[in-house]
Amino acid sequence: MSMEIGVVGKPNTGKSTFFRAATLASAETGDYPFTTVEANRGVAFVRVPEPAAEFGVEPQPRNSVSISGYRFVPVEMIDVPGLVPGAHAGRGLGNRFMDELRRAPALVHVVDASGGTDAEGNPVRPGTHDPCEDVEFLEREVKLWYRSVLERNWSRVTRRLTLGGESLPRVLGEVLAGLGMGEKEVKLALREAQLSQPPGRWGEEELSALSEALWKTSRRMLIAANKADVGTAKQGIEALSRRFPEREVIPVSAMGELVLRELAEQGVIRYVPGDGSFELLESPGEREKKALKIIKERVLEPYGSTGVQRVINTAVLELLGRIVVFPVADEHRLCDSEGRVLPDALLLEGGSTARELAYAIHTDLGERFVGAVDVRTGRRISAEEPLKHLDVIKIQVRP
Repeated sequence: MSMEIGVVGKPNTGKSTFFRAATLASAETGDYPFTTVEANRGVAFVRVPEPAAEFGVEPQPRNSVSISGYRFVPVEMIDVPGLVPGAHAGRGLGNRFMDELRRAPALVHVVDASGGTDAEGNPVRPGTHDPCEDVEFLEREVKLWYRSVLERNWSRVTRRLTLGGESLPRVLGEVLAGLGMGEKEVKLALREAQLSQPPGRWGEEELSALSEALWKTSRRMLIAANKADVGTAKQGIEALSRRFPEREVIPVSAMGELVLRELAEQGVIRYVPGDGSFELLESPGEREKKALKIIKERVLEPYGSTGVQRVINTAVLELLGRIVVFPVADEHRLCDSEGRVLPDALLLEGGSTARELAYAIHTDLGERFVGAVDVRTGRRISAEEPLKHLDVIKIQVRP
């Protein structure tokens, strides 16, 4: 399981609460800046329909979880230290933030949609801070960070290009490797930036344009408009959607999700992450009863869910374009070689082939691969045919 989702944002937006709600990990939370001083790592889950229900069999999941007709597939999530202005120059925990940022191809920017925290993450009266400024400032800090890396290395880049024999994408790919980028990402950014001057004549304007293009093409981000249960959040959510139409803006109540998951674990309610409702199993205490009423009236009814599961699914399946595939060894019994029914749910890159699926299961299967079968249709699949999301696939191998 590789890094998939980074949870970012300024301090005190509910970022660590979001992380806890998504992973049920013990990230420290508090109403003050820099609660998270070290990166927290945990496991979140992508929710997809359970194929066992379709085939009328009982699943025996091994690398995932099956709950109430849904399969929950694990992904790694990281909650990085809060970001403040000047982070690109190392202010606050900026260096640590930037170091962790490079590991995550998809970013969830948790924003206090209620406008209840200032630029530094200090509590203020809800509605007095514009949450759009937080999105702009994060993007600005990351672009400045990219530019600082380019500026520090630019004389070396131009010297290598002058000596000849190396392309600009290749040289820049090596320079930016520490930021989680390579030649492919550089090519996309250069195409996006459309710089007409030769590299040897680039100055601050060109490097800034390239930095902006690198951010745009190499990092995929959505906005988790958190604290949706606070009265002023509706205005903030609408403002975020208007200002950033190119971003997915998802209303979120991280605290609401955390309460629901914890009460479900305690057996007080029945709740499946991502559902728009819950069922009481026993009488809650007065405090829990009040919290559930608020969650129902201020979050579930107006928004359809707490938004946490929607954020995870959107980040993995849409931003990153991953697909979930269920491999089996026996297409009739839908089991693996040891008789376990639909044991594995694998997250693959979109466009992955049956041969790549075989290698993802085990190197030996990939080397002995001869073909594959779409279990639903019985159709043979060629080695290079792209698989589809939620495919159930039998891998055929030579003895």
